[in-house]
Amino acid sequence: MTEVLVSSCHCGSVELYLTLPDGLEELRRCNCSICSRKGAVVASVKIENLEIIKGKAVLTEYTFNTHTAKHYFCSICGIYTHHRRRSDPTEYGVNIACIEGLSIEDYLHIGYLDGKHAHPSDNIE
Repeated sequence: MTEVLVSSCHCGSVELYLTLPDGLEELRRCNCSICSRKGAVVASVKIENLEIIKGKAVLTEYTFNTHTAKHYFCSICGIYTHHRRRSDPTEYGVNIACIEGLSIEDYLHIGYLDGKHAHPSDNIE
């Protein structure tokens, strides 16, 4: 059963609709330079399954290094809502703490990917 969830920043200026055919997928944390500072648990959603329904004009985009990943923050309250993934640019990573009705305490067990030493998009030989 496909779920449609609402995700929003702290101040409510940004709202997203997330269409999740298989629920929350690929839950993870990452230890790369930006993710370790954000500390968010993220889930994957296909690009076409994330719709910005409010606040597109107040989203701020941040990129670095290869500029493939694009991280989005509310310019008013500063909350990270989602990012275009570097390892799979056909997907967004969404901050699950922004999903309405979700209790972040239920996701304390989520493990870390090693994006610091072995990012999936790096050519390691």
